Amino acid sequence: MTKDAEHDGVPADGGTRGAVVVALAANLVIALAKVAGGLVAASPALLAEAAHSVADSLNEVFLLASLRRSRRRPDARHPFGYGKERFFWSMLAAVGIFVTGGCFSFYQGLHTLLHPEGEETGGYLVVYLVLLVSLLAEGGSLLKATLEIRGQARRAGRGLAAQLRHGSDPTVRTVFAEDAAAVLGVLLALAGAGLHQLTGRPVWEAAAALAIGVLLMYVAHRLGRDAKDRLIGEAVDPAAQQRALDLLAAQPGIDTVTRLLTMQLGPDSALLAARVDLVDGLDSAGVEELCVAAKQRLRTELPEFDQVFLDITAADAQERHRAAARRRHLREAVDRQRAAGA
Repeated sequence: MTKDAEHDGVPADGGTRGAVVVALAANLVIALAKVAGGLVAASPALLAEAAHSVADSLNEVFLLASLRRSRRRPDARHPFGYGKERFFWSMLAAVGIFVTGGCFSFYQGLHTLLHPEGEETGGYLVVYLVLLVSLLAEGGSLLKATLEIRGQARRAGRGLAAQLRHGSDPTVRTVFAEDAAAVLGVLLALAGAGLHQLTGRPVWEAAAALAIGVLLMYVAHRLGRDAKDRLIGEAVDPAAQQRALDLLAAQPGIDTVTRLLTMQLGPDSALLAARVDLVDGLDSAGVEELCVAAKQRLRTELPEFDQVFLDITAADAQERHRAAARRRHLREAVDRQRAAGA
């Protein structure tokens, strides 16, 4: 895994931070414009989009906090570092999208649907102007996030879609999801306002607000599920597991890798614990040299594994059989990933 830059040995997040800052600036300006325009024009779709932008603005603050806090050095209380702070704050961002954005938008649409007589949008020019400006700003922020994810995908040797599914940095993925949802939300709001003006029926703006609410709830669900998996202790990408297994198996002196366990500790930090059976005839000095060489090669070839533990144990026939089955399942997982475009 390639790191952007380092300062005193701590990787920097220049590209990711830039994407978050751009998104925050865009969302703050857009949120104010949508609130003012929604109140002036009494547009439920525009007010739903205003809630969306307010939620996104709060989430960018969460994500900026995660960038700073996740880079703290390991200490006695957190010997594996603070990388999982990134996942925790991404979880909070998902909750913010669900509650502040999704629930309010859904309420706004439902209220308009049940009480259409009290919802008569005026000043359509204001609505369209605010939404078009929002579309340009959100589109620019989405472009910035897309370029950052493409860069990460290129460094990881993946495509864009695969990086979105399997990338280890939730921050820029959250920004991308927020911006993509924002662009779709603006298009829905434009459609709702246009159909309302064309037909004179506020049900269209109510439907747009409901659709925006459902969209935000779905995005929040996906982001929250990913963050939950990482917080619980998700294994690294199958392709990285396969490379680590191949490197260990090719190490002179290692007969069989009977178990390989991994866990993502942060965007560029992972733990690897392997149980290995050595060839016969090695003395204690030879075992020590082998372990040092194996760890060094892993850290050189796969620097994301900054925590490596090897357990030397003798394997019986049953353990070898289980190890072969696990290797086969891992290869199948990697093949499925590649077939899906990874």
